[in-house]
Amino acid sequence: MGSPRSAFGAAGRVSRLAAGQPVPGAPSCAAYRVVTLYLIRHGETPLNVARVLQPADTPLSERGHAQARALAQRLKPMGLAGILSSDLPRALQTAQAIAASCFGAPVPTIETSDLLQERNFGDLRGRPYDSLGFDPIANPEAAPGGESIARFDARVMRAWALVLRRQAELGGPLAVVTHGLVLRAWLQGGRVDLGGQTVPQHLANTALSIVDARVPHRVRTLACAQHLQGLAGRDGRSLVGG
Repeated sequence: MGSPRSAFGAAGRVSRLAAGQPVPGAPSCAAYRVVTLYLIRHGETPLNVARVLQPADTPLSERGHAQARALAQRLKPMGLAGILSSDLPRALQTAQAIAASCFGAPVPTIETSDLLQERNFGDLRGRPYDSLGFDPIANPEAAPGGESIARFDARVMRAWALVLRRQAELGGPLAVVTHGLVLRAWLQGGRVDLGGQTVPQHLANTALSIVDARVPHRVRTLACAQHLQGLAGRDGRSLVGG
């Protein structure tokens, strides 16, 4: 993973590189945006709702596209300097909605990395989660053709290093579009400063966490989905991970 590749996306160039509230008393976005990370889970997919471990090529649902557009409107005033995304379609389509809203034409490059992909569940992908008789997400061992928790965790920490390096190079706020288990791996005490907050059991599609890029990586907003208010059909039982 991590080899460079370039392609063109529907909403601009794509280049490949190797439910909370704001914390009380936190400064406004404008006060800290130059060193800010906007960490984002992708929009809804049909297989999220069906609770199926997803093949890599799973796209957004119609509602997922609407969620991505709602998040994009929320991010529009944040002065993004760039977007870094998982190269899987559900994340990249979310990133393209953000780019189209926040940058307009011409849309700048969306950088992608396979390091930001969801944990690979190998031969279990495409199978209903509730039919398996065990929890593959909690299982530390790798499914056939998949990743163990240890291997996944090592990968996502390389992804975190990439995120921090890219933000430093840009010198401004960076949106990072990725997946539920990747975000759970990052948003842990000892890796970021949660300030007493607890990561919710269910990370909504397009949930937004706002984190300082500088150590100790204070979490200003955690897994917030306020931008989805008014959108019909949010599903609290949809699968997070896989």
